[in-house]
Amino acid sequence: MSDTSTAALSRAVSQIPGGEWFTGAGFGVFIHWDHASQQGLEISWPLVGGAGIPTTSVPEQHVSVEKYQSSAATFDPTEWDAPALARLLREAGATYAVFTARHHAGYAMFRSAHSDFSVASTPSGRDLTREYVDAMRAEGIRVGLYYSLSDWNHPDYPAFTDADRPYPGEHWSVRDGVEVNTRPGTKEHRRADHAAWQRYRDYLRGQLTELLTDYGQIDLLWFDGQWERTIAEWQSEDLRALIKSLQPNVVINDRLLGQGDYATPEQAYPLVPPDGPWELCQTIGDYWAWRPDDVRNKSARRLIAELCDVAGRGGNLLLNIGPRGDGSLNPDQTTLLEQIGAWMSQHAESVIGVAPTQAVDFHGPTTTRPGRLYLHLVMQPVGEFAVRGIPIGRVQRVYRLADGLELEHDYHLGPDADPDRDLGELRIAAPDSPSGVLDVIAIDLR
Repeated sequence: MSDTSTAALSRAVSQIPGGEWFTGAGFGVFIHWDHASQQGLEISWPLVGGAGIPTTSVPEQHVSVEKYQSSAATFDPTEWDAPALARLLREAGATYAVFTARHHAGYAMFRSAHSDFSVASTPSGRDLTREYVDAMRAEGIRVGLYYSLSDWNHPDYPAFTDADRPYPGEHWSVRDGVEVNTRPGTKEHRRADHAAWQRYRDYLRGQLTELLTDYGQIDLLWFDGQWERTIAEWQSEDLRALIKSLQPNVVINDRLLGQGDYATPEQAYPLVPPDGPWELCQTIGDYWAWRPDDVRNKSARRLIAELCDVAGRGGNLLLNIGPRGDGSLNPDQTTLLEQIGAWMSQHAESVIGVAPTQAVDFHGPTTTRPGRLYLHLVMQPVGEFAVRGIPIGRVQRVYRLADGLELEHDYHLGPDADPDRDLGELRIAAPDSPSGVLDVIAIDLR
């Protein structure tokens, strides 16, 4: 098949210098976890009286700071098995993973010389981040670390107290390259004095240096908590310079205000895909961390359809799981990853390492690679279906990707059109029944 046969169909997505792997990575897994998972609480947000997800209820709003942090001393995840998790993610088709090294609550899931509030003080003393990094690397999965810029437990931040509720509405962001307060006139976050803030920034830089020097190659840094301070307060440019001096090829998300490499829409699918590289982070249920009442899980078909939608628009899907307090995995989430993996075993080539299309008219997501076009049947057709805007005369084969089922097809062109040169409409006979969760139709072009 000629590499030029689909060149006119593909839409280029910009790549990150040194992090070219990210464009087309397709599917990653987010891992949200800390000591409060022993209590079945959402991660961090109960400290400030919320659930962290606006559309959900907030039964944790009356959980005190003391109550939330009380389980730090007992955190002993005897069922945490990083190698088994890494195998699960590889079999699910994930190409990268992101682990919460430190969330807003301030608890470090790694051994840190800059804080006693970490796994080093637990009964086991295990470095959970190191176990994660080593396991993912052994399975060929790229290593990402989540790190919150804010620390609601650190005295120099300053730490949040019950008296700080309700949670302040101040929210700093960057729009079109300009920093703005998206909620002017609201209650502001309590600030430390100059000396305390300088100590906090030293702590921040110290922990980032540990993560970027003690664990080998880190492929991705996933920042969060950025909205509580301005670019000037975070000194974002200096932080990026430090990061790049330690890990020149690490990919950085856009939540390091003004200094990120890619966009991170969260939960809600963007109506217009961001310009450049991007990723949708999505929960399986309603929450990020383990909660026993988080049972409204999305179906495997819905999650696979979202993966196809995101890939068809040039992004990656970062799907979240939340281990339980003892380190074991949520069995419902494990089952869904296994179902995704079964689909990926037959269809990964249509969502990993592909490009989005341009000017291809179809009722579902479409992706392409040299010599091949993929149609994702998120809506099962009846009788026949059409795809428009393809080089009709170059079509060699039309078939179902899962089992190679050949599909009858015909084309329509105007009376003066040249099938070897002009784009037209290809009409394809629909399979009598789906082969599995969601069919993909491949079109080979010469």
